[in-house]
Amino acid sequence: MAPDKAVLARARTDADDRLIEADDLIAGLQRRCGGDLPGVVAIPQLLEVVRKSRTLRLKLARTIIAFDGEDTVRAWVEIAPEGDAGEGGCSIAVGAWSSAPNPVESDDTVAARRIAIDRQVAELTARLDPSQLPIAVETQAPDLAELASAMRDARGRPWSDLVTFPDLAHRQPLHWRLLDGARCVAPGSDRSWTVTLVPLGRPEPGSAGFELLLVADVAFAEVAQPAVEPTPLPTMFGGDLTPVLRQPIARIIANAETIRARLAGPLAEEYSDYAADIASAGHHLLSLVEDLSDLEVVEADDFITAADRIDLADVARRAIGILGVRARAKSIHLVSPDESESAPVTGEFRRVLQILLNLIGNAIGYAAEGTQVVLTIGRAGSQARISVTDNGPGLSAEQASKVFNQFERLGRSGDGGSGLGLYISRKLARAMGGDLTVDSTLGEGATFSLDLPAAD
Repeated sequence: MAPDKAVLARARTDADDRLIEADDLIAGLQRRCGGDLPGVVAIPQLLEVVRKSRTLRLKLARTIIAFDGEDTVRAWVEIAPEGDAGEGGCSIAVGAWSSAPNPVESDDTVAARRIAIDRQVAELTARLDPSQLPIAVETQAPDLAELASAMRDARGRPWSDLVTFPDLAHRQPLHWRLLDGARCVAPGSDRSWTVTLVPLGRPEPGSAGFELLLVADVAFAEVAQPAVEPTPLPTMFGGDLTPVLRQPIARIIANAETIRARLAGPLAEEYSDYAADIASAGHHLLSLVEDLSDLEVVEADDFITAADRIDLADVARRAIGILGVRARAKSIHLVSPDESESAPVTGEFRRVLQILLNLIGNAIGYAAEGTQVVLTIGRAGSQARISVTDNGPGLSAEQASKVFNQFERLGRSGDGGSGLGLYISRKLARAMGGDLTVDSTLGEGATFSLDLPAAD
């Protein structure tokens, strides 16, 4: 122990990293962290240093941080190996010790964390207008297919008319604050669902609509299913496999985000970074799973789209609203069509929205920070056009000729995508009687244009 640090407490571990002797200071923290004496060191950062010292046969000293349930403890420890390699444990000396109550989190912080976790584990997500009428619905859960279909077909009806709320006796329409956190029962599902409603818009919450998340009390695989005869495995990835993978991946992401945010207690910066890497990899894997599922859908011989009459300019403005936060994180300004502009077309709303989210998301990814991505309405003969222009690195003629191929990552590496987004988007555009094209010069950005049959 350094001369300027008096020894406040000592302890010893054995070759299995079990705390076998400890003064009251360390013994008390060991028990408050859920451990026993004797027992394996229950203080995570102390256990890490002890294992490293014992394995490397080196004397180590550093500050550790521990969370004992109420307070955050900081201690300077010096660890020295004892005995022969593989047989001895370590001696522990504590030279400084401080304890402080954990700061009380604000209600906004707690609410933001709950929403972030719910977004990862939700099995149905939807965008609602200010009157809670469904705009777009996405789910991969087999037992929510009936509800999703009903929401897409709901003409002028709020989504809450399509489910039941066992714990609410209020009459419809229900205020969003009553619905947020409520338990609901969905048609076609034996599971119970918890509602999360995220209000959008300022200064009045909900003035720009809502984000709806349905989180199940149990995973789909845990619900008893009727016995069926075994069937051969599908030759392709399969829509049936997507919900089976989506739920565990989403839970991995949620747990990694919890660790990254240090919600379970103090954690060294490098471990928080490891958790962030895990969450990022989980997002990428989840995106790949959903892209493969979409690929099978659009490749099916019987795939068709709904011939709805929609406003292409309005869908573009909605897509920009959804991706606004992501753009602001890079200080990118999204320029939407003017509110006075309109471009009636024939196409399926949710598929057009899917295409534009992909195009705008790509543009945000490749545009330089502090620049802008511009959406413009135009005309190409009998078809209406929406163009998405960025000032990114652009594409060469060779890259542009391959950009819509399967697993082609925009002709560039390192973007982390699956290489299926543009391929699927073009298939969707052509299924609706339109097309998706690109105009780009290397070093001068790119313009992707979606054409759909004009409805005027």
